[in-house]
Amino acid sequence: MSILANKETRVIVQGITGREASAFTKDMMDYDTTVVAGVTPGKKGQSIHGVPVFDTVRQSLKAHPADATVISVPPALVKGAALEALENGIKLLVIVSERVPRRDTIEILEIAKEQGARVIGPNTLGLISPGMIKLGMAGGPVEDVRKAYTPGPVGIASRSGGMTTEVANLLTTNGIGQSTCIGIGGDPVVGSNFLDLIPLFDQDPETKAVVLFSEPGGVIEERLADYVKENEIRMPIIAFIAGRFVDEMPGVRFGHAATIVEGDRGSARGKIARLRDAGIHVADAFSDIVRIAKENI
Repeated sequence: MSILANKETRVIVQGITGREASAFTKDMMDYDTTVVAGVTPGKKGQSIHGVPVFDTVRQSLKAHPADATVISVPPALVKGAALEALENGIKLLVIVSERVPRRDTIEILEIAKEQGARVIGPNTLGLISPGMIKLGMAGGPVEDVRKAYTPGPVGIASRSGGMTTEVANLLTTNGIGQSTCIGIGGDPVVGSNFLDLIPLFDQDPETKAVVLFSEPGGVIEERLADYVKENEIRMPIIAFIAGRFVDEMPGVRFGHAATIVEGDRGSARGKIARLRDAGIHVADAFSDIVRIAKENI
């Protein structure tokens, strides 16, 4: 089973005529994702890899009903694209665009909440439910996806898009499949973080454990630890915190825009202590993820 999307999910791509979006649209289709339409203003009547292009989301949905959109447009146009999707009833938005103004992201998320919609990103590579669906650039070309990702009982949520695939590949190499694998996005404000996704994984009867790939910066891991304790979450959660050296380099950024440590706030040391106190398994080495997963599924 998967969370967020499955084989029945019908997808549109906003910005489909762009070079990046055209490339990942083909990869999605090669993975049997059902891409029904694309949207680029002024390009109606064109087709990309056989997918019809429309000027507006409303036009595309009238001709081809859909449940989800992948948005790949210039940063200044993301808010307009996302609000257009929400206004027309799309319930899952995967925003791969980078450098989206924080104020725009906050506005998108407020309206998505009002509409009962789910946002992944911005600045995400997307998500994969192995053997079912691929949304966005996650995993790269289809041949690489099929090598790294296999169906199974372990969910993945990662602050690094590239490391989503590295974790999946580590598990696959050791005979452990995955349910749904999500790059949550590297921006300071994203639509769905660990705290939002763990309840979804916990409710999925076929997800037996979840691996979180984290980094220094922010306090979402600490909030997750509180949530796990308060709600007595029993599903095994395995966390790996990268960049522990940042603790010794106050004020230094590491990896993503969201990764900045100020004193003890957001430090790897503090995150590890809080996670362990909540009963979450913390892998000291990346390879330890496999051992811990095998002991808990």
